Amino acid sequence: MMTPRELFLELLKPDGQPDRQLCQYEALHMCLNDPINTYLRGNRKRGTVSKDRWGTTISFPADAPGPMPVTADGLAVCPDVTHWRDTVHAPDIDSCTEGWDECRRLARAACGQEKLLAGFMGTGIFEQCHFLMGFEDTLTNLYEHPDEMRQLIEYITEYRLRYVQLLIDRLQPDVILSHDDWGTKDALFMHPDMWREFFKEPYRRFYGYIRSRGVIAIHHADSYLAPIVEDMAEIGIQVWQGVLPENDIPSLQRQLNGRLVLMGGMGAAIDRADAAPEEIYDYAMSTLRTCCPGGHYIPSITYGLPGAVYPHVDEHIDRAIADYNSRLHVRRFCLPPVPRRVRTAAPVRMAAASGEPETDILTQIAGALARGQQKKLLTLCRQALAQGVAPQDILSGGLIQGMNRLGEDFSANRAFVPEMLMAARCMTAALAELKPLMTGEAGRTVGRACIGTVRGDMHDIGKNLVKIMLEGSGVEVVDLGVDVTPEQFVETAQRERCGIIACSSLLTTTMQEMRRVVALTEEKGIRDRVKIFVGGAPISQSFCDEIGADVYTEDAAAAARAAVEALNRA
Repeated sequence: MMTPRELFLELLKPDGQPDRQLCQYEALHMCLNDPINTYLRGNRKRGTVSKDRWGTTISFPADAPGPMPVTADGLAVCPDVTHWRDTVHAPDIDSCTEGWDECRRLARAACGQEKLLAGFMGTGIFEQCHFLMGFEDTLTNLYEHPDEMRQLIEYITEYRLRYVQLLIDRLQPDVILSHDDWGTKDALFMHPDMWREFFKEPYRRFYGYIRSRGVIAIHHADSYLAPIVEDMAEIGIQVWQGVLPENDIPSLQRQLNGRLVLMGGMGAAIDRADAAPEEIYDYAMSTLRTCCPGGHYIPSITYGLPGAVYPHVDEHIDRAIADYNSRLHVRRFCLPPVPRRVRTAAPVRMAAASGEPETDILTQIAGALARGQQKKLLTLCRQALAQGVAPQDILSGGLIQGMNRLGEDFSANRAFVPEMLMAARCMTAALAELKPLMTGEAGRTVGRACIGTVRGDMHDIGKNLVKIMLEGSGVEVVDLGVDVTPEQFVETAQRERCGIIACSSLLTTTMQEMRRVVALTEEKGIRDRVKIFVGGAPISQSFCDEIGADVYTEDAAAAARAAVEALNRA
């Protein structure tokens, strides 16, 4: 029987013939305590708020699964990308000269003859950008300040090239595992062409260097990356770790034909405190039967390091893999396609453009907003006012129509997060001019919602997107931010007379907070007056039904449509 090391190396061969399935990370010994990693990430201690070596504020609440960067309220290291050189200074990793011999000796001893030694590099090029300036500014700056963003990306790339050179020279690993998330569970953060324009070549240099040193290149991204998987193979990535099941792994296996090993498939949906042994086992076995026959696949939890949040989950995933390996099974090459949703390609900067000529002034306003053309939008709004169009008609017939159009494109993956953010800025600027002119009935919104990320969760990207779409659809939003308690949700809904409570979660460990929100609305006697919306990566319709919430949607645009419908019925 092959050792885990031999199995892993066999999988890298296009015509490799492994004699069983690897079990998660069993072939890799992850070295997380090398001198550079300790220098860069040693500040990340539970229950603290600190600054890392770049100057980014890192918050690690005592009850949170992991740390998060904080860039709001003036804390961004790089608040203005046009002056990034004044504030962005890479850490002095060349000073990390002590402790390598002992680190390497202990790591090699842990590997023995059966494992590969893996060096770890967190916070990739894209992630480093939004650690410095915030997620929203990073994406909008790709549009508004592309030259400065290229310069900053080049600076970060040169730093990471020096980092990986030192790591390879001093640790002498077999593998480099580098992290950089480029999307959500359903979509890339940006259009594939934008990713190619800004990030493909820097990563070609990075992974090209790793390969030139004879080291195996693994990229972690627990994201939907199917549109760029060919690019990933092309630039030298050998293993994509963190492959979510939403990527349709069997389809990717047929497409790649051995050019990239896919590692993952066990999504966070099963990593719950209340997940029963047989539920975990059946989920894992179903994944194995679906993905293993296509070959070049390593079943594992999709996280970027070994271990589920709840240890009992790993136990039953491992049991399923052992049982799968004990049975006779034949590799299968021609699996039937498993379609997801239709994804229509569109130009990066014209994602929401219509094929119809925009002759009507309100149609032109809708189109300008959907394309993020702020100056043009404000000019058109002023022209409409001069022509006698009522401000409320500009809002409902132009601005909201534009946001609805963009929302449909976002749901269909024809538009991406940067386009949503640009449109939100357009909407804010237009409303600043229109609201003073709107009085009485004309100034009313369709209703009010309070929104936040639940207690224990510091992620706000999804929540912010829903807020954008709600406001663009005429809903007044009370944004509670992140780490919001059930009491805060309910008290705000009572005080502000909100018709909707919208709860977001990215971590399976915080899902149950939504159940507490539902229960508390019942205790306070307001359950019949509010609709409870739930969403986020681990949330599903079945979970929504189980906890007694009202609405679950897969994306921000669908949430806004459902909110308007619910408030209009109230």
